[in-house]
Order: sequence, then C-alpha cells, then structure tokens
Amino acid sequence: MEGIELLVGRIGKPHGIKGEVTIDVRTDEPDLRFAPGATLRAEPPEGVRGPAALTVVRSRWHQRFLLVTFDEVADRNDAEALRGTLLHTTIPADATPEDPDEYYDHQLVGLRAEDTDGTPLGEVVGVLHGAAQDLLTVRTPDGRDALVPFVAALVPEVDLAGRRVVVADRPGLVAPHPED
Repeated sequence: MEGIELLVGRIGKPHGIKGEVTIDVRTDEPDLRFAPGATLRAEPPEGVRGPAALTVVRSRWHQRFLLVTFDEVADRNDAEALRGTLLHTTIPADATPEDPDEYYDHQLVGLRAEDTDGTPLGEVVGVLHGAAQDLLTVRTPDGRDALVPFVAALVPEVDLAGRRVVVADRPGLVAPHPED
C-alpha cells in the first residue's frame, strides 16, 4: 500500500549545548510523530546540506515549546546547522486522525467547495498552516485563489464521502464582493 507524506514540523533554534532543538510543530499529533525511535525525512532549506533523515532520541515539552534530540545531532553547532529544516513522516494512505474533527491535508485537497445552499464555489487546492488557524486555499471557477479560515463558523461541514466542504461564504471571502 502506498503511503502519504505529512509535514510534521520545522526545526527552530538550538536549546542548550547538547544538540537539542526547538520544533515548530505542524501536526496535531506531536507526541506520536516525535516519539523516541521515530525516523523523519529531513528537508533542509534551499542551498543547505544536511542529513536526509533524523531519528528522534527524546522529545519533551518545555513551556510551550517542543524540544527534540536527534541521534544525528551531537552538539549546538550541529543543531544550528539544521535550523529551518522541514521534517516529514509517512503514513498509510488510508490513515485518518484519531479525532474525527481533524483531517490530513491530502484528505481535503481536491474536495469541492460549495456554499450552504449547495452553490459551487470551487475546489480546495491546498492547506496553509498558520499560527492562529489553518487556511483552505479554494480555487474559484474564474481561477482566483481564495483563503478560507478552516474554522467551524466558516467551514461548518467536511463531507469526505461526498467529496465536498461546505463554506459559509461571506461577501468577498470566496465569491467576489458585490462592489468588486
């Protein structure tokens, strides 16, 4: 069975002198994704050389930050060299999050977007992960990309079986503002 690759984090600044790093978490399951023994594909920033994979030795929460020690990172200098590296894991293609109100990006991309009356608004072509909330990128029939905050008030229904999301559209959110 084919797997799906998920972005689970980005390495931030070093913490201490023994190679521990902060992680900008990009997953709702950090304790699972950064469990000891987990091997993550590493994608260094453009033009930077680094290891192709990193193996978690230890992870812990410190205040609001996830701190991770990797087997391949010996000291602060190694940790600093990895700053900005994206971390990915692979899951089975049919995997679903434990929480029924959470979705993997690949489950959302390709869904029809329609308003609460069933009027087509476009197609979900991407998911952006922001600090405050995630944003669905909806490509409208006229080729524009609209960003819709992925919150229950604006996306009250995700129907995976029906291959659609319902967007409580507001003037100017997806459909053009009447004055535009």
